[in-house]
Amino acid sequence: MGRKTAGGLATAGKLVLLVIVAGLVGAFFAFDLGQYASLDYLKSIHQDVVAQVHARPVWSSLLYFAGYVLVTGLSLPGAAVMTLAGGAVFGLVWGLVLVSFASSLGATIAMLIARTLMGDWVQQKYGEQLRSINAGLEKDGAFYLFSLRMVPLFPFFVINLVMGLTPLPAWRFYWVSQLGMLAGTVVFVFAGTQLAEVESLSDVLSPGLIIAFSLLGLFPLLARKFMEAISRARGTRLPVEGEDV
Repeated sequence: MGRKTAGGLATAGKLVLLVIVAGLVGAFFAFDLGQYASLDYLKSIHQDVVAQVHARPVWSSLLYFAGYVLVTGLSLPGAAVMTLAGGAVFGLVWGLVLVSFASSLGATIAMLIARTLMGDWVQQKYGEQLRSINAGLEKDGAFYLFSLRMVPLFPFFVINLVMGLTPLPAWRFYWVSQLGMLAGTVVFVFAGTQLAEVESLSDVLSPGLIIAFSLLGLFPLLARKFMEAISRARGTRLPVEGEDV
């Protein structure tokens, strides 16, 4: 009886979460709120917003932080422009602090939403097929996620949702995401401080910078594989993350 009650409450909780998420996402598109997350709009209100921030810095920071978490947590479009806004409005240092923590928190919320709504179903239905993937994530999850975060070719919101369907611990997801996204965050926040010179989002990440980030992101995972190959050749084994040596 207790197990059935707990299962019913869990199902009801998922349904409530689904309704809330669907309602917020639906309102975003129904009221065309995406128009306020464009580069042109940011430029048009830049000076007015800066004046408001100078008048009420704490309130402005909290409002921006909450808005950023909401956008990333619901996987809505506009995170890139909001990152530019962080630098344009709050400056490099404080903008970087706000964006780094807000983006990581929002990403973790998005991951947990995907896990809550679909994670159990995916693992139950495709558990056998996902066994090797789950084992790989348990072994190299931090390295793998870090590599994905560093490569700009992979949309961050897709990574959030996909990782929600895996057993990767939420805390590990959070700190690896914050570390892995830091370099790209610095680039976008700094570009925001030069807002007048940015004509499009493609101006921020040049092809050379994308390649550099990709190589940097793949390095930890490739280094891990290289060390494993050496260990196998010597008849030893590298310790699994979290395993006592």
